[in-house]
Amino acid sequence: CRLGILVVRHLKRLERVILGYLEVCDGPEEEARLGILETLQCTIEHAWPRMPCRLPVLLKALLKMIWDIHTDQGSMPEPVKAALLQGATECLILLDRCSEGQVKVLLEGVYSSCEETCVLECIRKVQENT
Repeated sequence: CRLGILVVRHLKRLERVILGYLEVCDGPEEEARLGILETLQCTIEHAWPRMPCRLPVLLKALLKMIWDIHTDQGSMPEPVKAALLQGATECLILLDRCSEGQVKVLLEGVYSSCEETCVLECIRKVQENT
């Protein structure tokens, strides 16, 4: 967040780092993934004009992470799961705002074909946000 708009200079590299961290579970407290979600939120807020072209990649990574959290049978405490899902949902909402509603449109197909409550709850929050 300290870079502000200057983050645009490093967007390509930063995107690779963000995607890498979103993919990997880092233990029961998930400190790295929580931190990278916060970084992604700040990046979207500061570099929002550059986000629509990155939408497919970021949307896929966030949905995959939400699914992974949902299917995790490990030792992840419920408050950590809730924080990760909240962070991912907030990122989806920000992406939707800067892409003029494209995320809502893309999520309609997922919403109609998915039966998992946890995933549907995240999508519903994005759909309801204006």
